[in-house]
Amino acid sequence: MIRVGTRFTVSPPFAIPTPLILVLQAGADRAARDRIVRRVEELGFRASPVEGASPPVLCVLGADGRTDPSLFRALPGVERVIPLGKPYPLVSRESRRGDAAVAVRDLRIGAGSFVTIAGPCAVEDRETTFAIARAVRDAGAAVLRGGAFKPRSSPYAFRGLGEEGLRILAEAGGEFGLAVVTEVMEARDVGLVSRYADLLQVGSRNMQNYALLAEVGRSGKPVLLKRGMAATIEDLLLSAEHVAEAGGRDVILCERGVRGFDDATRNLLDLAAVPALKRLTPLPVIVDPSHATGRAELVAPMAKAAVCAGADGVMIEVHPAPDRAKSDGRQALLPEAFAALLRDLGPLVALEGKTLAEPSRVRA
Repeated sequence: MIRVGTRFTVSPPFAIPTPLILVLQAGADRAARDRIVRRVEELGFRASPVEGASPPVLCVLGADGRTDPSLFRALPGVERVIPLGKPYPLVSRESRRGDAAVAVRDLRIGAGSFVTIAGPCAVEDRETTFAIARAVRDAGAAVLRGGAFKPRSSPYAFRGLGEEGLRILAEAGGEFGLAVVTEVMEARDVGLVSRYADLLQVGSRNMQNYALLAEVGRSGKPVLLKRGMAATIEDLLLSAEHVAEAGGRDVILCERGVRGFDDATRNLLDLAAVPALKRLTPLPVIVDPSHATGRAELVAPMAKAAVCAGADGVMIEVHPAPDRAKSDGRQALLPEAFAALLRDLGPLVALEGKTLAEPSRVRA
Protein backbone atom coordinates (compact mmCIF):
# COMPACT_ATOMS: atom_id res chain seq x y z
CA MET A 1 0.00 0.00 0.00
CA ILE A 2 1.12 3.58 -0.66
CA ARG A 3 0.11 6.39 1.73
CA VAL A 4 -1.08 9.58 0.07
CA GLY A 5 -1.18 12.59 2.41
CA THR A 6 -2.61 11.52 5.76
CA ARG A 7 -6.04 10.20 4.85
CA PHE A 8 -5.96 7.92 1.83
CA THR A 9 -4.09 4.83 0.67
CA VAL A 10 -4.03 3.28 -2.78
CA SER A 11 -2.76 -0.07 -4.01
CA PRO A 12 -0.43 -0.41 -7.02
CA PRO A 13 -2.62 -1.34 -10.00
CA PHE A 14 -0.36 -4.22 -11.03
CA ALA A 15 2.90 -5.95 -10.14
CA ILE A 16 5.71 -5.26 -12.58
CA PRO A 17 7.29 -8.42 -14.06
CA THR A 18 10.89 -8.69 -12.80
CA PRO A 19 12.27 -12.06 -13.92
CA LEU A 20 15.05 -13.59 -11.84
CA ILE A 21 18.29 -15.26 -12.89
CA LEU A 22 19.43 -18.27 -10.85
CA VAL A 23 23.17 -18.88 -11.07
CA LEU A 24 23.84 -22.48 -10.13
CA GLN A 25 26.89 -23.70 -8.28
CA ALA A 26 29.95 -24.49 -10.38
CA GLY A 27 29.95 -28.14 -11.34
CA ALA A 28 26.17 -28.54 -11.09
CA ASP A 29 25.23 -31.42 -13.38
CA ARG A 30 22.05 -31.94 -15.36
CA ALA A 31 20.42 -33.93 -12.55
CA ALA A 32 21.02 -31.06 -10.11
CA ARG A 33 19.63 -28.57 -12.61
CA ASP A 34 16.55 -30.71 -13.18
CA ARG A 35 15.90 -30.89 -9.42
CA ILE A 36 16.01 -27.09 -9.21
CA VAL A 37 13.71 -26.77 -12.22
CA ARG A 38 11.17 -29.10 -10.60
CA ARG A 39 11.29 -27.15 -7.34
CA VAL A 40 10.84 -23.84 -9.16
CA GLU A 41 7.78 -25.30 -10.90
CA GLU A 42 6.42 -26.58 -7.58
CA LEU A 43 6.62 -22.98 -6.33
CA GLY A 44 4.35 -21.94 -9.21
CA PHE A 45 6.96 -20.52 -11.62
CA ARG A 46 8.68 -21.68 -14.80
CA ALA A 47 12.42 -22.16 -15.30
CA SER A 48 14.18 -21.77 -18.64
CA PRO A 49 17.86 -22.75 -19.02
CA VAL A 50 20.22 -20.11 -20.48
CA GLU A 51 21.94 -21.64 -23.50
CA GLY A 52 25.69 -22.16 -23.24
CA ALA A 53 26.09 -20.59 -19.80
CA SER A 54 28.87 -21.78 -17.50
CA PRO A 55 28.19 -22.20 -14.62
CA PRO A 56 24.60 -23.19 -15.46
CA VAL A 57 22.01 -20.41 -15.31
CA LEU A 58 18.21 -20.53 -15.20
CA CYS A 59 15.67 -17.77 -15.92
CA VAL A 60 12.71 -17.85 -13.55
CA LEU A 61 9.60 -16.86 -15.48
CA GLY A 62 6.46 -15.55 -13.82
CA ALA A 63 8.21 -13.62 -11.05
CA ASP A 64 7.24 -10.02 -10.30
CA GLY A 65 8.01 -7.28 -7.81
CA ARG A 66 6.22 -9.20 -5.05
CA THR A 67 8.31 -12.36 -5.46
CA ASP A 68 10.75 -12.96 -2.60
CA PRO A 69 14.19 -13.91 -4.04
CA SER A 70 14.96 -15.83 -0.84
CA LEU A 71 12.56 -18.53 -2.09
CA PHE A 72 15.22 -19.45 -4.62
CA ARG A 73 18.39 -18.64 -2.66
CA ALA A 74 17.52 -21.47 -0.28
CA LEU A 75 17.34 -24.10 -3.04
CA PRO A 76 20.22 -26.63 -2.91
CA GLY A 77 22.60 -25.97 -5.78
CA VAL A 78 21.76 -22.27 -6.27
CA GLU A 79 24.80 -20.02 -5.89
CA ARG A 80 23.03 -16.65 -6.19
CA VAL A 81 19.86 -14.95 -7.39
CA ILE A 82 20.03 -11.89 -9.67
CA PRO A 83 16.98 -9.74 -10.57
CA LEU A 84 17.08 -9.36 -14.34
CA GLY A 85 15.34 -5.99 -14.39
CA LYS A 86 13.93 -6.60 -17.88
CA PRO A 87 10.45 -7.93 -18.68
CA TYR A 88 11.68 -10.00 -21.65
CA PRO A 89 13.99 -12.67 -20.17
CA LEU A 90 13.86 -15.17 -23.04
CA VAL A 91 15.10 -12.68 -25.64
CA SER A 92 17.37 -10.63 -23.39
CA ARG A 93 21.12 -10.70 -23.91
CA GLU A 94 21.38 -12.55 -20.62
CA SER A 95 19.36 -15.44 -22.10
CA ARG A 96 22.32 -16.93 -23.98
CA ARG A 97 26.04 -16.49 -24.51
CA GLY A 98 27.05 -14.47 -27.56
CA ASP A 99 24.97 -13.51 -30.57
CA ALA A 100 22.27 -15.83 -31.84
CA ALA A 101 22.26 -17.25 -35.35
CA VAL A 102 18.90 -18.20 -36.84
CA ALA A 103 18.87 -21.09 -39.31
CA VAL A 104 16.64 -20.68 -42.35
CA ARG A 105 16.99 -23.80 -44.46
CA ASP A 106 20.76 -24.01 -45.12
CA LEU A 107 21.36 -20.34 -44.25
CA ARG A 108 22.59 -18.82 -41.00
CA ILE A 109 21.39 -15.30 -40.22
CA GLY A 110 23.20 -13.39 -37.49
CA ALA A 111 26.36 -14.10 -35.45
CA GLY A 112 28.54 -12.79 -38.27
CA SER A 113 26.44 -13.95 -41.22
CA PHE A 114 24.79 -11.11 -43.20
CA VAL A 115 21.72 -11.93 -45.30
CA THR A 116 20.10 -10.10 -48.20
CA ILE A 117 16.37 -10.66 -48.61
CA ALA A 118 14.86 -9.40 -51.86
CA GLY A 119 11.81 -9.68 -54.07
CA PRO A 120 8.54 -7.99 -54.98
CA CYS A 121 6.26 -6.37 -52.46
CA ALA A 122 3.47 -8.66 -53.66
CA VAL A 123 3.38 -11.83 -55.73
CA GLU A 124 1.53 -10.68 -58.87
CA ASP A 125 1.88 -13.60 -61.26
CA ARG A 126 4.15 -16.56 -61.98
CA GLU A 127 6.16 -15.01 -64.82
CA THR A 128 7.08 -11.81 -62.96
CA THR A 129 7.89 -13.64 -59.73
CA PHE A 130 10.20 -16.12 -61.48
CA ALA A 131 11.95 -13.30 -63.35
CA ILE A 132 12.55 -11.42 -60.10
CA ALA A 133 13.72 -14.56 -58.30
CA ARG A 134 16.29 -15.25 -61.02
CA ALA A 135 17.51 -11.65 -60.95
CA VAL A 136 17.92 -11.40 -57.19
CA ARG A 137 19.56 -14.85 -57.02
CA ASP A 138 22.06 -13.88 -59.74
CA ALA A 139 22.81 -10.64 -57.87
CA GLY A 140 23.57 -12.57 -54.66
CA ALA A 141 20.40 -12.49 -52.57
CA ALA A 142 19.82 -15.54 -50.40
CA VAL A 143 16.13 -15.18 -49.48
CA LEU A 144 13.16 -14.41 -51.73
CA ARG A 145 10.43 -12.21 -50.30
CA GLY A 146 6.93 -11.62 -51.63
CA GLY A 147 3.50 -11.05 -50.17
CA ALA A 148 0.63 -13.45 -50.82
CA PHE A 149 -1.61 -11.80 -48.19
CA LYS A 150 -1.18 -8.03 -48.22
CA PRO A 151 -2.41 -5.72 -45.43
CA ARG A 152 -3.41 -2.57 -47.31
CA SER A 153 -4.65 0.75 -45.97
CA SER A 154 -7.31 0.87 -48.68
CA PRO A 155 -9.75 -2.03 -49.00
CA TYR A 156 -9.73 -1.42 -52.77
CA ALA A 157 -5.96 -1.91 -53.23
CA PHE A 158 -4.47 -5.20 -54.42
CA ARG A 159 -4.44 -7.55 -51.43
CA GLY A 160 -2.56 -10.52 -52.82
CA LEU A 161 -3.26 -13.85 -54.49
CA GLY A 162 -3.64 -15.88 -51.31
CA GLU A 163 -2.63 -19.54 -51.51
CA GLU A 164 -1.92 -19.26 -55.24
CA GLY A 165 0.63 -16.55 -54.41
CA LEU A 166 2.21 -18.79 -51.76
CA ARG A 167 2.48 -21.62 -54.28
CA ILE A 168 4.14 -19.39 -56.89
CA LEU A 169 6.57 -17.98 -54.34
CA ALA A 170 7.58 -21.43 -53.07
CA GLU A 171 8.05 -22.73 -56.60
CA ALA A 172 10.24 -19.74 -57.52
CA GLY A 173 12.32 -20.22 -54.40
CA GLY A 174 12.78 -23.89 -55.14
CA GLU A 175 13.67 -23.24 -58.79
CA PHE A 176 16.44 -20.79 -57.92
CA GLY A 177 17.71 -22.18 -54.62
CA LEU A 178 16.32 -19.37 -52.48
CA ALA A 179 14.75 -19.62 -49.06
CA VAL A 180 11.31 -17.96 -48.93
CA VAL A 181 9.82 -15.44 -46.51
CA THR A 182 6.26 -14.17 -46.62
CA GLU A 183 3.86 -12.46 -44.26
CA VAL A 184 1.22 -14.27 -42.27
CA MET A 185 -1.61 -12.00 -41.12
CA GLU A 186 -3.93 -14.21 -39.11
CA ALA A 187 -3.41 -16.97 -36.57
CA ARG A 188 -5.71 -19.26 -38.55
CA ASP A 189 -3.39 -19.00 -41.60
CA VAL A 190 -0.14 -19.98 -39.86
CA GLY A 191 -0.47 -23.64 -40.82
CA LEU A 192 -1.20 -22.77 -44.45
CA VAL A 193 1.67 -20.31 -44.81
CA SER A 194 4.06 -22.68 -43.01
CA ARG A 195 3.55 -25.27 -45.75
CA TYR A 196 5.09 -22.91 -48.29
CA ALA A 197 7.43 -20.53 -46.43
CA ASP A 198 10.78 -21.14 -44.77
CA LEU A 199 10.53 -17.97 -42.67
CA LEU A 200 7.28 -16.50 -41.33
CA GLN A 201 7.00 -12.70 -41.34
CA VAL A 202 4.87 -10.82 -38.84
CA GLY A 203 4.32 -7.36 -40.29
CA SER A 204 4.38 -4.03 -38.50
CA ARG A 205 0.58 -3.84 -38.28
CA ASN A 206 0.51 -7.17 -36.45
CA MET A 207 3.51 -6.72 -34.16
CA GLN A 208 1.18 -6.61 -31.15
CA ASN A 209 -1.29 -9.23 -32.39
CA TYR A 210 -0.53 -11.54 -29.47
CA ALA A 211 -2.65 -14.45 -30.68
CA LEU A 212 -0.73 -14.42 -33.96
CA LEU A 213 2.62 -14.13 -32.15
CA ALA A 214 1.82 -17.18 -30.04
CA GLU A 215 0.73 -19.18 -33.07
CA VAL A 216 3.88 -18.45 -35.10
CA GLY A 217 5.88 -19.26 -31.97
CA ARG A 218 4.28 -22.70 -31.88
CA SER A 219 4.76 -23.30 -35.61
CA GLY A 220 8.33 -24.58 -35.47
CA LYS A 221 9.33 -22.07 -38.16
CA PRO A 222 11.77 -19.18 -37.68
CA VAL A 223 10.03 -15.82 -37.42
CA LEU A 224 10.83 -12.40 -38.90
CA LEU A 225 9.24 -9.81 -36.62
CA LYS A 226 8.87 -6.26 -37.94
CA ARG A 227 8.76 -3.27 -35.61
CA GLY A 228 5.38 -1.58 -35.41
CA MET A 229 5.10 1.87 -36.91
CA ALA A 230 4.63 3.46 -33.48
CA ALA A 231 6.38 0.85 -31.33
CA THR A 232 9.20 1.44 -28.89
CA ILE A 233 12.22 -0.84 -28.77
CA GLU A 234 10.85 -2.41 -25.59
CA ASP A 235 7.49 -2.99 -27.32
CA LEU A 236 9.33 -4.86 -30.07
CA LEU A 237 11.29 -6.98 -27.60
CA LEU A 238 8.14 -7.80 -25.63
CA SER A 239 6.50 -8.97 -28.85
CA ALA A 240 9.53 -11.17 -29.53
CA GLU A 241 9.13 -12.49 -25.98
CA HIS A 242 5.57 -13.58 -26.84
CA VAL A 243 6.97 -15.63 -29.75
CA ALA A 244 9.73 -17.10 -27.58
CA GLU A 245 7.39 -17.90 -24.69
CA ALA A 246 5.25 -19.95 -27.10
CA GLY A 247 8.32 -21.95 -28.13
CA GLY A 248 9.72 -19.92 -31.03
CA ARG A 249 13.29 -19.06 -30.02
CA ASP A 250 14.45 -18.41 -33.62
CA VAL A 251 13.36 -14.79 -34.09
CA ILE A 252 14.83 -12.13 -36.39
CA LEU A 253 13.97 -8.52 -35.58
CA CYS A 254 13.39 -5.98 -38.36
CA GLU A 255 13.65 -2.20 -38.15
CA ARG A 256 11.42 -0.76 -40.91
CA GLY A 257 10.87 2.82 -39.83
CA VAL A 258 8.42 4.46 -37.47
CA ARG A 259 5.66 6.94 -38.14
CA GLY A 260 6.96 10.52 -38.48
CA PHE A 261 5.64 13.96 -39.28
CA ASP A 262 7.45 14.66 -42.57
CA ASP A 263 6.19 13.24 -45.87
CA ALA A 264 9.62 13.52 -47.51
CA THR A 265 10.01 9.84 -46.63
CA ARG A 266 7.40 7.19 -46.02
CA ASN A 267 8.62 6.59 -42.44
CA LEU A 268 11.53 7.59 -40.22
CA LEU A 269 14.24 4.94 -40.40
CA ASP A 270 15.56 4.53 -36.87
CA LEU A 271 19.07 3.23 -37.51
CA ALA A 272 20.01 3.89 -33.90
CA ALA A 273 17.61 1.07 -33.05
CA VAL A 274 20.08 -1.43 -34.52
CA PRO A 275 22.96 -0.91 -32.05
CA ALA A 276 20.44 -0.25 -29.28
CA LEU A 277 18.83 -3.64 -29.88
CA LYS A 278 22.23 -5.29 -30.14
CA ARG A 279 22.98 -4.18 -26.58
CA LEU A 280 19.71 -5.63 -25.28
CA THR A 281 19.22 -8.87 -27.20
CA PRO A 282 21.30 -11.55 -28.93
CA LEU A 283 18.69 -11.89 -31.70
CA PRO A 284 19.66 -10.96 -35.28
CA VAL A 285 18.52 -7.50 -36.39
CA ILE A 286 17.89 -6.61 -40.04
CA VAL A 287 16.73 -3.40 -41.72
CA ASP A 288 14.06 -2.80 -44.38
CA PRO A 289 15.04 0.47 -46.09
CA SER A 290 12.36 0.02 -48.76
CA HIS A 291 9.40 0.43 -46.40
CA ALA A 292 11.31 2.87 -44.23
CA THR A 293 11.99 5.39 -46.98
CA GLY A 294 9.26 4.60 -49.51
CA ARG A 295 11.51 5.98 -52.27
CA ALA A 296 13.73 3.87 -54.50
CA GLU A 297 16.48 6.51 -54.69
CA LEU A 298 16.90 6.43 -50.90
CA VAL A 299 17.06 2.67 -50.50
CA ALA A 300 20.74 2.14 -51.39
CA PRO A 301 22.14 4.85 -49.08
CA MET A 302 20.08 3.58 -46.17
CA ALA A 303 21.00 -0.05 -46.88
CA LYS A 304 24.67 0.89 -46.74
CA ALA A 305 24.11 2.83 -43.54
CA ALA A 306 22.33 -0.20 -42.05
CA VAL A 307 25.42 -2.34 -42.62
CA CYS A 308 27.60 0.23 -40.87
CA ALA A 309 25.11 0.43 -37.98
CA GLY A 310 25.65 -3.29 -37.34
CA ALA A 311 22.62 -4.85 -39.02
CA ASP A 312 22.66 -8.57 -39.80
CA GLY A 313 20.85 -8.13 -43.10
CA VAL A 314 18.69 -5.98 -45.32
CA MET A 315 15.31 -6.55 -46.93
CA ILE A 316 14.92 -4.89 -50.34
CA GLU A 317 11.98 -4.68 -52.73
CA VAL A 318 12.79 -5.39 -56.38
CA HIS A 319 10.57 -5.19 -59.46
CA PRO A 320 11.34 -5.11 -63.22
CA ALA A 321 8.64 -2.48 -63.89
CA PRO A 322 8.04 -0.45 -60.71
CA ASP A 323 5.60 1.89 -62.44
CA ARG A 324 3.34 -1.10 -63.14
CA ALA A 325 3.74 -2.87 -59.79
CA LYS A 326 0.49 -3.64 -58.03
CA SER A 327 1.93 -2.71 -54.63
CA ASP A 328 4.56 -0.17 -53.47
CA GLY A 329 6.26 0.32 -56.83
CA ARG A 330 7.60 3.70 -55.73
CA GLN A 331 10.10 2.04 -53.39
CA ALA A 332 11.13 -0.93 -55.58
CA LEU A 333 14.59 -1.11 -57.14
CA LEU A 334 15.11 -2.23 -60.71
CA PRO A 335 17.04 -5.54 -60.86
CA GLU A 336 20.16 -3.82 -62.20
CA ALA A 337 20.07 -1.25 -59.39
CA PHE A 338 19.72 -4.06 -56.87
CA ALA A 339 22.73 -5.87 -58.34
CA ALA A 340 24.78 -2.66 -58.12
CA LEU A 341 23.74 -2.23 -54.49
CA LEU A 342 24.91 -5.73 -53.56
CA ARG A 343 28.26 -5.10 -55.20
CA ASP A 344 28.62 -2.03 -52.97
CA LEU A 345 27.47 -3.84 -49.85
CA GLY A 346 30.06 -6.61 -50.09
CA PRO A 347 33.07 -4.53 -48.95
CA LEU A 348 31.02 -2.86 -46.18
CA VAL A 349 29.88 -6.23 -44.85
CA ALA A 350 33.49 -7.45 -44.84
CA LEU A 351 34.60 -4.27 -43.08
CA GLU A 352 32.12 -5.10 -40.31
CA GLY A 353 33.73 -8.51 -39.96
CA LYS A 354 30.76 -10.39 -41.41
CA THR A 355 30.26 -12.69 -44.38
CA LEU A 356 27.49 -12.57 -46.96
CA ALA A 357 25.06 -15.46 -46.78
CA GLU A 358 24.80 -16.92 -50.27
CA PRO A 359 21.92 -18.70 -52.02
CA SER A 360 22.24 -22.46 -52.03
CA ARG A 361 21.95 -22.61 -55.84
CA VAL A 362 20.45 -26.04 -55.31
CA ARG A 363 16.87 -26.65 -56.36
CA ALA A 364 14.56 -27.72 -53.56
